[in-house]
Amino acid sequence: MTKRAYKYRFYPTAEQAELLAKTFGCVRLVYNTLLSWRTDAFHKEQQKIGYSAASAYLTVLKKQPELAFLNEVSCVPLQQSLRHQQTAFKNFFKGRARYPAFKKKRNHQSAEFTASAFNYRDGELFLAKSSEPLNIRWSRALPSAPSTITVSKDAAGRYFVSCLC
Repeated sequence: MTKRAYKYRFYPTAEQAELLAKTFGCVRLVYNTLLSWRTDAFHKEQQKIGYSAASAYLTVLKKQPELAFLNEVSCVPLQQSLRHQQTAFKNFFKGRARYPAFKKKRNHQSAEFTASAFNYRDGELFLAKSSEPLNIRWSRALPSAPSTITVSKDAAGRYFVSCLC
């Protein structure tokens, strides 16, 4: 059976919008910090850093007092950003893509949640560290419980959730 994504628009509460803004910012910060670290290691020491070393460095980052706010959001989107970065590097080294670019605050922002970071029950979707369900405009019912969701915000400030079923 193949997986299919269903995209819906949703309207977050003020609390959810704040949590999502923090999550988007933390995902971007982690991605850019680790990209800088990996780039320096490659140019200075000719060393390729894998996913496990990057994940260990993320743990070090989260323990630093000036980056303690990384613990306020779910750890799953942060780990997913490392997986996306690892895929970007793999594609670069195989000649299929350009060197990974730094993420920008403008335009499109997104965070990916795996099944351990959200809860889907009775047609309601709850994100990790959020007490209320997302106010989603369901245009059709999902055929099954989603395995992964991606929450995104476009340049116009609209929020969308893409459910991979």
